[in-house]
Amino acid sequence: MFAVVQQIIGITAPVFSMLFLGVLLRRLRWIDAPFIDTASSLVFRGTMPTMLFLAIVQADLRTALQPRLIGYFVLATLVCFGLAWLWAIWRVPKADRGVYTQGAFRGNNGIIGLALATSMYGDYGLSVGGVLGGVVILCYNTLSSVVLALYAPNAKTDPWSLFKSILGNPLIIGVLAAIPVAYLQLPLPAWVVTSGEYFAQMTLPLALICIGGTLSLASLRASGPMAMSASLMKMVWLPLVATVGAWVCGFRNAELAILFLYFASPTAAASFVMARAVNGNHELAAAIIVITTLAAVVTTNLGLLTLQLMGLI
Repeated sequence: MFAVVQQIIGITAPVFSMLFLGVLLRRLRWIDAPFIDTASSLVFRGTMPTMLFLAIVQADLRTALQPRLIGYFVLATLVCFGLAWLWAIWRVPKADRGVYTQGAFRGNNGIIGLALATSMYGDYGLSVGGVLGGVVILCYNTLSSVVLALYAPNAKTDPWSLFKSILGNPLIIGVLAAIPVAYLQLPLPAWVVTSGEYFAQMTLPLALICIGGTLSLASLRASGPMAMSASLMKMVWLPLVATVGAWVCGFRNAELAILFLYFASPTAAASFVMARAVNGNHELAAAIIVITTLAAVVTTNLGLLTLQLMGLI
C-alpha cells in the first residue's frame, strides 16, 4: 500500500504546486482578475477541447472494449449524478446547485484515475482505463452542461435551449469531433498532432493557476460548509454507492479496482473552468477541487486497502 500512497502523492503534489503558484502569483500581482477571466476562457474554448480531442484520437477505441463495464459505469454515473442533484435541490441554495452537483460527481479520471489504474495494472489498466476515459469525458461533460445550464444566471431551461447549450459546449464539440476520427483510425499529419499537443499542454497548469488565483481565505470560509458537503459526497458517499453496486453486479479484481479508482477520483479542474464559463460560483468550484484533491490521498488508500482485505481485488 505504501507504493500506492507514493503514487497518489506523486500525482497530487504537482496539482497542489500549481494551485499554490496561482495563489502566489495573485499575491505578487503578476496575475489579476482580468487575466484569470481571459485564461479561463482560453482553457474552456481552446486548450481543453484540444486536449480532449487528442486524448480520444490517440486511444484505440477498438481494443479493451468491455460493454458490461462501460454500461455499468454509465449507469452508476447517472445514479451518482441524480443523487448529488437531489441532495443539492434539498440542501443547497438554487444559484449554487449546478456548481455543487458538478463538484460532487465529476471526477478527475483523465489524470488521477487513469494514472493509478495504469500504476496498479500496467498495460491492462491503461487500455481499459483509456477506453473508459472516452466514455467518462462524454458523460461528465454532457451532464455538467445540463445541470450548469439549468442554474446559470438568466438561463433558458426549455429543452431546445438546453440541447443547444450541450451541443455548443466546446468540450462536447471536441469529444464528438474526435470519436469518428478515432474509430475510423483516420491519420492526422504529424505537425498537426505536435502543434495540438503544444497547445493542449497548457490546459492543466493554466486551469490550476486560475483556480489558485481565485482562492482566498474569505472565499474558502464563505463556501466552506457547501464545499465540505460536496467533497464528502464526492470522496466518500458516491464512491461507496458505486463500488458496492459494482460488487453486487459481480465485478471483481482489476475491473472492480478500476471502477473504484474512477469513482473515487477528486473533482476535476474542468469543473472550475465550466463554472466560470457560465458565471457560476467558481469560488465554490475551486474550494471543492482543493478539498477533494487533498482528501484523495487518504480516501483512495483506505478504499483500496478495504477492497484488498476483503479479497475483492
